[in-house]
Amino acid sequence: MAHSLSAKKRVRQAAKRRAQNRYRKELIKDQVKAFSSAITAADWTKAEEELRKVTKRLDSVSTKGTLHKNTAARKRSRLAKRLNAARVASANKPAGGEKPARGGRKGKGAATTSA
Repeated sequence: MAHSLSAKKRVRQAAKRRAQNRYRKELIKDQVKAFSSAITAADWTKAEEELRKVTKRLDSVSTKGTLHKNTAARKRSRLAKRLNAARVASANKPAGGEKPARGGRKGKGAATTSA
């Protein structure tokens, strides 16, 4: 337990900062969840909008010192990469819900020859 006045003040300040940082990180998590749900729904306009919101939030949080700027940049990059990969994957899906052909062995010993 802190005894001096300055140490008690530091404890109060640390608790306040911790609460602010946790709140800011929770806001980022919520927006990333909204972005992820837009991607799974294949709603690209909503996903782009959510990505812009997440990017804005990450920038502001990194400016405040809650996250390091490189951490924010890495998260932004990975989210944009996910959006682009999901777009490409949906564009390359076969039409009509058909599954793509898969190779492989049929049965247990199909690849082996008995001699």
